[in-house]
Amino acid sequence: MQTAVVILNWNGRHMMEKFLPSVTAYTTGDAEVVIADNGSTDDSIEFLHTHYPSLRIIQLDHNYGFAEGYNRALAQLDADYFVLLNDDVEVTPGWIEPIIAQMRKNPQTAICQPKLLMYDQRDTFEYAGAAGGFIDSYGYPFCRGRIFDVVEQDHGQYNDPHEIFWASGAAMFVRADVWREMGGLDADFFAHMEEIDFCWRVKNRGYRVEYCPHSVVYHVGGGTLPKSNPRKTYLNFRNNLSMLYKNLPQERLGRVMGLRILLDYVAALKFLLERKPKEFQAVFEAHRDYRKRKSVLRQQRSELRPHPVSCIYHGHLLLDFYLRGKKHFSSLHLSNQ
Repeated sequence: MQTAVVILNWNGRHMMEKFLPSVTAYTTGDAEVVIADNGSTDDSIEFLHTHYPSLRIIQLDHNYGFAEGYNRALAQLDADYFVLLNDDVEVTPGWIEPIIAQMRKNPQTAICQPKLLMYDQRDTFEYAGAAGGFIDSYGYPFCRGRIFDVVEQDHGQYNDPHEIFWASGAAMFVRADVWREMGGLDADFFAHMEEIDFCWRVKNRGYRVEYCPHSVVYHVGGGTLPKSNPRKTYLNFRNNLSMLYKNLPQERLGRVMGLRILLDYVAALKFLLERKPKEFQAVFEAHRDYRKRKSVLRQQRSELRPHPVSCIYHGHLLLDFYLRGKKHFSSLHLSNQ
């Protein structure tokens, strides 16, 4: 088996019913679709056995989250390429071949993502990945096609293959040997930011992360947790701090972490003013648990192999967006894109 397309399922029978038809129809050749079930308690397995009896199913004993769920599932597969695919993604004909061809051109290209468009607005980029991910100097993620909540329409402006900083976990292609070299995703993240952390670690080893516009998929997004959710807020804030601490070069660590912690407290105050007390509390809980994990993070940081990393925006995204009105990727003028 050359390519394993792995869908991590948790109580997602309704999603599989809707989206598996496109995946099974358009995953052809030497690619195989695998369902990794994260201890579902609905009738997902029964549905698969009835309607997709030939699909391989890996059953995990409980919900390990996105990160460890994939780690455990992919450890059981023998393939040259892994595709991490969300259960709420509709794929299109020929979606695999262009990416594999692009990755084969350069052995240093370890990760690649397709163009992600919205399922319900098909001329618009999707929030979770758009045309490839970037971060700014203080760890705020954004995409070609999406900055914070401003999402662009797709007019073909990002139809060029391009190096990026991170690929979306909604549809991420990874060389299997690099996945194993890196030890997979950081299981402590559970969910959110784990793919950005993984891509950063990969880039710190000298590999490339790329975007392929010749592969197009449509993503619903927000299927597991709603956009405004204290649990999601907690995971995003905690995991972002962990990611920065693990991956920043030493000369930037103190300055970046100090300012980022201050900015997080400003965000917490904003939640309070917006009468979102649970979101406010989630930020403080995230910082508390980040501090508790410092000894583990120091050990992970000691394994860091510093390497020049491209596709970081060295401006300040918050100031550019809210004060300077830079709402689109093209207005940022990344010097190292």
